[in-house]
Amino acid sequence: MAQEEMFAEAAYNWDLEKLYKVLGDVKRQVSPRSRKGLTGTEKLYLRGLLCGYSPAEMARKLTQSPKGVEVYMSKTLYQYFKSLVKLPSDEPVGNWRNVQTWLEEAGYKTRSFAENRFKTSLSVDQLVRIVSIEPI
Repeated sequence: MAQEEMFAEAAYNWDLEKLYKVLGDVKRQVSPRSRKGLTGTEKLYLRGLLCGYSPAEMARKLTQSPKGVEVYMSKTLYQYFKSLVKLPSDEPVGNWRNVQTWLEEAGYKTRSFAENRFKTSLSVDQLVRIVSIEPI
């Protein structure tokens, strides 16, 4: 499977193109001498995070070193995220799960799990009815 196809399901719930652009711009602020835009690896790891994979899980799926993935993300993506949400650069990200929360709060999430899961078969009103059914 090609790198561009890995973790492609992130596109169902997140505005990837907008995230790629915004994070690419942030990257230039954080590291002015770096290559313009996100690298293929940065995009891959971003999609993995957005799909809910930890750095260690991504490393397993990609047959890479977990420590290597973690170090790479710490030096690149995590710095971009912190700058995007205005965290001090010396403050740790904490948990990789924080990234989804930050990006969702910043408006980059396009669909909730329920909307994605039931988008073609049930309306939100029908889902509410199903949830509120009491056992006989």
